[in-house]
Amino acid sequence: MTPTIDLITLRKGCASCSLQQLCLPAGITLAELQELEDIVKRKRPVEAGERLFRQGDPMGSVYVARDGTFKTVLVNEDGEEQVIGFHLPGELIGLDALGTGTHRVEAVALTRANVCEVPFDELAAVASHVQGLQRQLMRVIGQSVGRDQDHREMLVRRQANERIALFLHGLRERLRTIGEPGDQMRLSMSREDIARFLGLALETVSRGFTRLQDDGVISVRGRKVEILDVAELDRLAHGHDAPGERSRARA
Repeated sequence: MTPTIDLITLRKGCASCSLQQLCLPAGITLAELQELEDIVKRKRPVEAGERLFRQGDPMGSVYVARDGTFKTVLVNEDGEEQVIGFHLPGELIGLDALGTGTHRVEAVALTRANVCEVPFDELAAVASHVQGLQRQLMRVIGQSVGRDQDHREMLVRRQANERIALFLHGLRERLRTIGEPGDQMRLSMSREDIARFLGLALETVSRGFTRLQDDGVISVRGRKVEILDVAELDRLAHGHDAPGERSRARA
């Protein structure tokens, strides 16, 4: 009988990565793990501000941050950035090129990070005969599509507080998925990046964070955000009354 990989073993190799439940399916065999390990092209540090790829680059690899975070951006002719998404450890970066074979966005490190680079053609070839990996790859692609849908939902919200609440709610859930305390987070992205992601002015985002804090939904200290009222954040994230209306109702 072929032995299977347990959580402790997975911490050494594809290995010393602690994100095995996100990057790898449960029960992958030793031989299959080695096959996956063999196609990882590079495991390397990336400095804050460094780009993994640029708009128009052909798709060669996908990337997984073992630690650190990234943003994906569209850059217009004037060099202005529109933030399309944020990527946490364990989330695949580079799936934007699946449809056309060329990248529509640029991936920029928000912090110093360590990434695994995996040639996509080789990953697909391994996944074609490793069923667990194939299922996991499809699940990860589906999660990426879901985050794109969440972003579109944010942009159609009329109230700035709803957009901010939906952003924080989604980030909380993603942090909890990778084993981080979602109710206490340190935002790796700047307020300006958040504003560009939410389609809001920087001043509007700053006022929105202040308003949520004044209503007791969150506590903010610089980039540290604590969720104080999870139920209210969830209510706001799903398009109900803004906290200011809740306060007026209490008055």
